[in-house]
Amino acid sequence: MKNLLKEKLQQKQSVIGTFVQMGHPDVTEYMAGLGFDWLLLDAEHGPLSYETLQIMMQAMNGSGCTPIVRPEWNDMVTIKRILDLGAHGVLIPMVNTREEAEYAAKACRYPPAGVRGVGPRRAAIFDRDYFTTADEEIMTIVQVETPQAIDNLDEILKVDGIDACYVGPMDLSYSMGMKFPDFENQEFLTALDRVMESANKAGKPAGFYAGKNNIEFVIKKGFVLNTLDSSDTFLLRGAISALKAYRSVEK
Repeated sequence: MKNLLKEKLQQKQSVIGTFVQMGHPDVTEYMAGLGFDWLLLDAEHGPLSYETLQIMMQAMNGSGCTPIVRPEWNDMVTIKRILDLGAHGVLIPMVNTREEAEYAAKACRYPPAGVRGVGPRRAAIFDRDYFTTADEEIMTIVQVETPQAIDNLDEILKVDGIDACYVGPMDLSYSMGMKFPDFENQEFLTALDRVMESANKAGKPAGFYAGKNNIEFVIKKGFVLNTLDSSDTFLLRGAISALKAYRSVEK
């Protein structure tokens, strides 16, 4: 197994992906072919079954774009099944303590380093080296979504097997008493600075869910494992733009 996303990050490259919540292989095929480094298939908030996730990843074959899946929760059974489908890593929501990070890391590794059950099915069908490479190549990314996670991030990132952290700005904002991310709010900005301090101290990449209006800010802040909007946003934005063009001619 070769994880191109992990390799780029180890080479200190900045990478860009996007969220995919629409459950159809055409979407991942289109997005993977555009030049994104990675796609985040969102099974936490998107209606994606295991069967759907598999065909969405199959549609990415040969693209050079890395499939990462966000499971519903930090659950070893869910994580096992996602990895067995062929995901190159997981983005695990709501990891708030070192103990939760250790659980996540073990869920992604085979014994003796972890507790992942052995039976990768699709993941190993075309890869004879899967069993010897999976533990090192799979990316385990923890999502930072609460002040508690930020307070514990130094310890979280010390965990062997945790490769990166990623800020979920919506949940972080809500947990800080704000409805939406406020990039002029000093408390919010300080929280982001603390994430970057912990990531730099650990020598591990940090990422962020960005939109087209704040991606420059995110990059300048030092985040390198980023996503830009989502396939839903791209669809709506394109449709709105086309409809506006039609309405302007119609008048």
